[in-house]
Amino acid sequence: GRGLKSHAYIHSVQFSHHVFLNLHTLKFYCLPDNYEIIDSSLEDITYVLKPTFTAQQIANLDKQAKLSRAYDGTTYLPGIVGLNNIKANDYANAVLQALSNVPPLRNYFLEEENYKSIQRPPGDIMFLLVQRFGELMRKLWNPRNFKAHVSPHEMLQAVVLCSKKNFQITKQGDGVDFLSWFLNALHSALGGTKKKKKTIVTDVFQGSMRIFTKKLPHPDLPAEEKAQLLQNAEYQEMMVESTFMYLTLDLPTAPLYKDEKEQLIIPQVPLFSILAKFNGATEKEYKTYKENFLKRFQLTRLPPYLIFCIKRFTKNNFFVEKNPTIVNFPITNVDLREYLSEEVQAAHANTTYDLIANIVHDGKPSEGSYRIHVLHHGTGKWYELQDLQVTDILPQMITLSEAYIQIWKRREEDETNQ
Repeated sequence: GRGLKSHAYIHSVQFSHHVFLNLHTLKFYCLPDNYEIIDSSLEDITYVLKPTFTAQQIANLDKQAKLSRAYDGTTYLPGIVGLNNIKANDYANAVLQALSNVPPLRNYFLEEENYKSIQRPPGDIMFLLVQRFGELMRKLWNPRNFKAHVSPHEMLQAVVLCSKKNFQITKQGDGVDFLSWFLNALHSALGGTKKKKKTIVTDVFQGSMRIFTKKLPHPDLPAEEKAQLLQNAEYQEMMVESTFMYLTLDLPTAPLYKDEKEQLIIPQVPLFSILAKFNGATEKEYKTYKENFLKRFQLTRLPPYLIFCIKRFTKNNFFVEKNPTIVNFPITNVDLREYLSEEVQAAHANTTYDLIANIVHDGKPSEGSYRIHVLHHGTGKWYELQDLQVTDILPQMITLSEAYIQIWKRREEDETNQ
């Protein structure tokens, strides 16, 4: 790009701007003289374009409580960094910020060596997601940034392309749909498969459960006929083992009528009562177009990082409704042992989880905006990020919001004793 007819050449002659950087080779040239400039004072520029991390730096990330100073004079904590909202991409920003605060996932992507040599079929565009996600992680955790925020546009361009425009920058999307697609796309781009081949994504987030399903006779049938049908093989309970990347928690329907005095009451529900769906005993009816089923769920393996998606939106024939019920949850020390079947409990030494990220949806279903609360491991403080704004927040304020997606971290032996 420095030939006589290139933009750079013409620009240097007309405006006497002489120094150019090749973004691929990261070399600096002086034009029109066309010689390479080698000067250590330019390293901070190349480092911002392509931050690199040593194993030692990565190991210390969660012990760091030191603020970094950006070149524009602002101070920031690496990892707790705002992302531009280009137009309506805050749903994706919040998910990317949540994932960037999951240490094993982040550490894997900070070191390009981990996935550089993965063989992909020629013309596979999905690997773009892996590369761009890695770049974004390195920029978010860069201790020597120019500014205290980062632009996610390259990452989002890859998302638009790889999702065949299902997820857009210009149109608000749904955080849960995006999270689900992104984790699966990342897993398969890293060479993972449904059953056999695992990747960092499944190592971190994948758990398993048993799903018990029982077909129900049509409710309008006479009682004798129902009783007869229930003897048939197809009406017996079936069990399948299934893996999951996140658990969907259903909210009780919000009351429709309010009396005079109760006008301002927002319904609340404890986390444990919506978790009861997975205790192996609670049955729930699922209706399809033709048939009705009773299902119950029981967890058989808990992942190191557990994602909850709280089902706030229901689509009916005409519009999407949002359930504003507040979920009351403790931020630390949630024990999920009782949701495991008895024979599995013995295999799980640790079943206690602490919250590390909480994505909130504010406003109407189709418009609305997203913000996220993240825990900074080094300082132990919570921060609220909404696009470019970063503010600290008291932990007790987090539980007052309309939580939509949460990431919980399992405690390991040594942490429990602390």
